Amino acid sequence: MMEFLETYKDMLIEGTLETLYMTFASTIAAYLIGLPLGVIMVITDEHGICPKRGLNSVLGTIINIGRSIPFIILMVALIPFTRIVVGKAIGSTAAIVPLTIAAAPFVARVVESSLQEVDPGVIEAAKTMGATNWQIARKVLLPESIPSLIRGYSLTTITLIGYSAMAGAFGSGGLGDIAIRYGHHRYQTDVMLITVVLIVVIVQAMQMAFNFAAKKIDKRNR
Repeated sequence: MMEFLETYKDMLIEGTLETLYMTFASTIAAYLIGLPLGVIMVITDEHGICPKRGLNSVLGTIINIGRSIPFIILMVALIPFTRIVVGKAIGSTAAIVPLTIAAAPFVARVVESSLQEVDPGVIEAAKTMGATNWQIARKVLLPESIPSLIRGYSLTTITLIGYSAMAGAFGSGGLGDIAIRYGHHRYQTDVMLITVVLIVVIVQAMQMAFNFAAKKIDKRNR
């Protein structure tokens, strides 16, 4: 075991850091796109505070199309665009582009679902007090749904860890790349096994951290 760690320690640490980098960078970028889309979807819904059937339908269609494209196919299709954005098509930074685009529609639906859980009575009370649509979205919908949004953030992050592992097949780096290069191409099952263990540990740690944060905020709101 000591010999194994001595041989692969640096590589596994680097792979873990690359996986975390790709995951968190793409999650943040995906929320910058998906959060406004989710808010607009809720606001423009037929039962929303500013119904816009046409806009809601168009956005819903775009989001559904984005969610329906398998990540591997999307990553290949976006290679030219990725080169334009970051100047290359391989590496952990390049992988952030397709990861973000793949996650943004997912984030939009997660945010939409979270905001729809807000008690309609709270929204009506805000309307009665003369709040504008923007104020209702910013000061009522988003704050009231924070615990659910945090759980959705954890779901997105964990999903992107899986996507980042798939991106390893295209030279993105990270633990997925290590598993493919050593576990598959070189038949080193011990290396592949340790990468799986590391991914499971990361996922479990993130899930516990986000659940703890969501519970703490829930108690505070009560």
